Amino acid sequence: MIEALKQNYGYLFEPALLEGISNVGQLKKVPEGFQLMDIGEPIKGMPLILDGAIKILREDEKGNELVLYFIERGDTCAMTLSCCVGMAKSEIRAVAETDTTLIMIPVEKMENWMATYKSWRQFILQSYHDRLMEMLDTIDSIAFLKMDERLLRHLRDKAMITRDDVIQTTHQEIAQDLNTSRVVISRLLKKLENQGKIQLFRNSIKVIDL
Repeated sequence: MIEALKQNYGYLFEPALLEGISNVGQLKKVPEGFQLMDIGEPIKGMPLILDGAIKILREDEKGNELVLYFIERGDTCAMTLSCCVGMAKSEIRAVAETDTTLIMIPVEKMENWMATYKSWRQFILQSYHDRLMEMLDTIDSIAFLKMDERLLRHLRDKAMITRDDVIQTTHQEIAQDLNTSRVVISRLLKKLENQGKIQLFRNSIKVIDL
């Protein structure tokens, strides 16, 4: 674990902190689609991503989901820290976007390290900032972009996260991510294909306009 930590976080954290993470962190490998955290669950720790990506979602009272942002290698979701400190329950759902390897950091260590290590404190504050900017970006796209623009942006984000211009997904899954209907997504995907921005296959999409 320590070598993986050095490779992904060695440029951020001092050796003592890396050793502390290695000693108390729980290494987990989860498959694509695995639910790491659900809305309403107590938060027991915070993830450090070693490989792969996690999708963060919100849900309305009808059960409709909306993707807020993705976190990937070298990232964390510091939004969970505020819930941990206040012993609150999760307001988000976290699902593995790809096969993912991560380290779960216990709540008590997260708080202790904020006071002990400047590098950890800076990392958490930067994560807060990054996640906030990504949520504002999501709000802007909903408020100001047409659905076809939101769709293309979503496909580009998924291609970047998976590091592959061919996305393995279905029209229904995209519709759930964007909180719209499959019929709308299918129509807009065909429109984007006719514009030469994507290429459609069975259960996969190639993003041409990256």
